[in-house]
Amino acid sequence: MINKIWFFLIFIGIITAILTGNMEAVNQAILNDSQEAVKFTISLIGIMSLWLGIMNIAKKSGIITFLCKLLKPITMKLFPKIPQNHPAMNLIVMNMITNMFGAGNSATALGIKAMQEMDKLNHRKNTATNAMCMFLVINMSSIQLVPLTVVKIRSDLGASDPTDIIGSALVATTVSTIVAIISVKILERGDKL
Repeated sequence: MINKIWFFLIFIGIITAILTGNMEAVNQAILNDSQEAVKFTISLIGIMSLWLGIMNIAKKSGIITFLCKLLKPITMKLFPKIPQNHPAMNLIVMNMITNMFGAGNSATALGIKAMQEMDKLNHRKNTATNAMCMFLVINMSSIQLVPLTVVKIRSDLGASDPTDIIGSALVATTVSTIVAIISVKILERGDKL
C-alpha cells in the first residue's frame, strides 16, 4: 500500500512539473538529493555496525538476559501476554536499548525480528496484537539517552556543540514515550493477545 502511495505522489509531482514547465527543477532535485541520500546512508554504516555488534556481544555475553531480568517488572506491565522467556522479549529489550542510545537505524533489524516473534503468538494474523501495538509505539517514541544519529548529523553540518541537544532530546522523548504508553493502554482491548 505504501508503495502505491509513494508512486502516486511521485507521479503527480512529475506531471505537475511537466505541466508547469519545472521539469529542470525535478531533474536537479533527483540528481542532487539521490547523491546526498547515498552519502548519508554510507555515513550511517559505521554507527549501525557498531551498535549491531555491541548488541550481538551483549546478547552472547548474557548482558541482554540480565537486562531482561532487570526490566522484567516494566516489561511484564507493558507486555503482559508475552511469556517472559519468549525470544520476543529479548529482542524487544535489545531494540529499546539500541533506540535509547540513538541508533534507531540499527534498532530496525531488531524491531523487525521482535515483531516476527510476536506474530508467532498472534492468533489473528491479519490484526496486530496489543503487544505489537505497544512495541511499535515504544519503538517510535523511544526515549533517547544519547541521540547518536542526530549528533552525527549536527557534527557533519558543523554545529559548534553537536551534543547540546541531549538534554532537550531526553526530556522530549521521555514525555512522548509516556504519552504513547498511556495512549496505547487506554486504547487496548482485553480480548486480543
